Amino acid sequence: ARLCDKYGRPAGGEGLPREEVERCLQSIGDSNAFLAYNRRPVERALELLHTHFSPKAPQSPELSLAISVGRNGARLSHSHATQFAYVEQSLRLWNEIMGEFYKLWTLAEEDLLDGRGYRLRDTGQGLNRVKDAPKVSAAMHHVMSKVRASAPTGWVGSSVVHMGDTDVPNALVFIDKYTQVPRILTPVVGTVDAVDELCKDPHVDEWVRQQFGSPEALVKAILVDFFRHGFDGSGADNYYDAGSCIDGRLTSAWNWCSRLEKKPFCVVFRLAGYNGFDGDFSR
Repeated sequence: ARLCDKYGRPAGGEGLPREEVERCLQSIGDSNAFLAYNRRPVERALELLHTHFSPKAPQSPELSLAISVGRNGARLSHSHATQFAYVEQSLRLWNEIMGEFYKLWTLAEEDLLDGRGYRLRDTGQGLNRVKDAPKVSAAMHHVMSKVRASAPTGWVGSSVVHMGDTDVPNALVFIDKYTQVPRILTPVVGTVDAVDELCKDPHVDEWVRQQFGSPEALVKAILVDFFRHGFDGSGADNYYDAGSCIDGRLTSAWNWCSRLEKKPFCVVFRLAGYNGFDGDFSR
C-alpha cells in the first residue's frame, strides 16, 4: 500500500494510476512466488544430495548410488561417483529451467502460434499435434550449455533435447512436462524433512525403528532409493526412448513416483500428508 501511494498517480496528477502500480506490484509478487514454488524443492533436493552422500565414494555399501542395467528396472549403468554427478547435473538443469520458466513459456506460445502447420500423429500416447518448436529448442540448448559449462567432472549422459518428435510432440507438451518438477520433488523433500517431527510420536518412532533402525536410516533409505531409481533411465516403452537424454531424466523420476506404493517407506509419505504427486484431490 505504501508503494502504491508513493508511486501511484494522484487524481489529476502525472504518472501511472495507483491501480496500475498495484497491479504491477501484485504481478511481481506472483512471479516471485511462482519461481520460489518451482525452485525451492529442487534446491532442497540438491542440499540433501550433498548432505547425505559423498561425491566420490559411498560412506557404506548401503549408501552407494551405483546402478546397473537390468537391476530393479534400471536402464543405465553408473558407478556411485558417476550417478552422484548425473543426479546433481539433472537437478541443476531442472533448477535452471525453473528459473527460466516464464521465458520458456512465452517462447512456447510463440512457437505454437507462429502460423506453421503441424502433423497429427499417433506418438504412442494417443494422437498428438507434432510441431517443431525452434525458439524453445534454442533456449533449452542455451540453458544446457550453461549447466554443462559448470559441471566440474564433465557432463554425464546424453545432451539430446527432444522437441517436435514422438517423445515431446510440441512446445505445450514440453511446458507441461516441466511443470511436473516441483510436483515430483516437493513430496520427496517434504517427507524427508518431516521425519524427525513425525518420530516425536512414540508409536511412529517405534515403527520406524523396527522397520528401518532409526529416523536417520529412514531418511537415507528414501534418498538412496530416489537418487538411484528416480534417475536410472527407466520409464519409457523401449530403450531408444529411455535413458539419459534430457527428457528421459524426467521420465525416470515420474516412473519412480508411479512405483511409490510398492516401496517400504510409502506409509511415511502418507503420514507426512502426501497422497500423491498431482496435488490433493481429497477436498
